[in-house]
Amino acid sequence: MRVLVIEDEERLACSLQRGLSAVGYTVDLARDGVTGLHLAREHPYNAVLLDLMLPGLSGYRVCARLRAEGNDVPVLMLTAKNGEQDEAEGLDTGADDYLAKPFSYVVLEARLRALIRRGGARHPAVLECGDLWLDPARRSCGRGRRAIGLTPKEFALLHSLLQRRPGEVVSKYDLLDEVWSADFTGDPNIVQVYVSAVRRKIDGPFGTETIETVRGAGYRVRPGA
Repeated sequence: MRVLVIEDEERLACSLQRGLSAVGYTVDLARDGVTGLHLAREHPYNAVLLDLMLPGLSGYRVCARLRAEGNDVPVLMLTAKNGEQDEAEGLDTGADDYLAKPFSYVVLEARLRALIRRGGARHPAVLECGDLWLDPARRSCGRGRRAIGLTPKEFALLHSLLQRRPGEVVSKYDLLDEVWSADFTGDPNIVQVYVSAVRRKIDGPFGTETIETVRGAGYRVRPGA
């Protein structure tokens, strides 16, 4: 079993690496959110232990970006914060479980085992809007029986929009946070360029209109589109 620990507190990170390695896990360490996100994208981990407060990119954003890209690796969020709102926000971004510091190592190991058991048989749901579908597990998209080819960024953007509640507006900056890298310093209007590209693929050939621009607010998937 291979796990990724994303934790900037050096003593805790090393302690987790030693403890988990001692019981048979292969453990990779990342000390900031940007590095952790890169590793999680590049390697097929069985689980990720993710600190909430990280330099470069917060645990919330790391988790949200993985989920926007269709990465369904089980995530156990670790945090010094201990409140219902923090827990709810962590779970809402796609974390599978939540453990507040300080925690018992025995409890952490038990939670991790349970998470991996559940995650091994788990597959992300196919997202649908009318006859449009997006399958995160297979990284595929289509309308009815007709497949639609999307680039990784186009796929992540459409996934981010489709996983919202019907009619929910997503701002351009939220999409930048979820879909683009943490060190992106280019023109925020890149979002508009990619929305247009996705529209040409999922709507143009079919005479449909799935993604609606809400002036001054962002974008949303049209209810019942």
